[in-house]
Amino acid sequence: MSSPSTPPGRFGPECDLCEAAHITPWYHEDDLCWIAECEICRVPMVVWRDHGTDPPSEALEHMTEALHRVADEQLGAHYLDGNMRNIPDHYHCHARPEGGFFGPKTRREM
Repeated sequence: MSSPSTPPGRFGPECDLCEAAHITPWYHEDDLCWIAECEICRVPMVVWRDHGTDPPSEALEHMTEALHRVADEQLGAHYLDGNMRNIPDHYHCHARPEGGFFGPKTRREM
């Protein structure tokens, strides 16, 4: 199901996630999703290839399993954060380090 403002389809107009630019390291890619390091948070993020916010349960299960597998390798202990803060009309989910928010490659200045 797509968001109310976007017609159903594989790609949304001017959607950064639909563009799927290889800006950061990519860890997984298949016909259903891709997983790359989030440009902002520096944590693994899974992105559904279809533009919309409500993937079918089988797709969601596949993406969750793939993200856990990558996050185990990249972060170790982690949790999944499905809050789509900056791009609310395209399904994506971040894996975050247990007890944290940003990835280990992020340097926070005081």
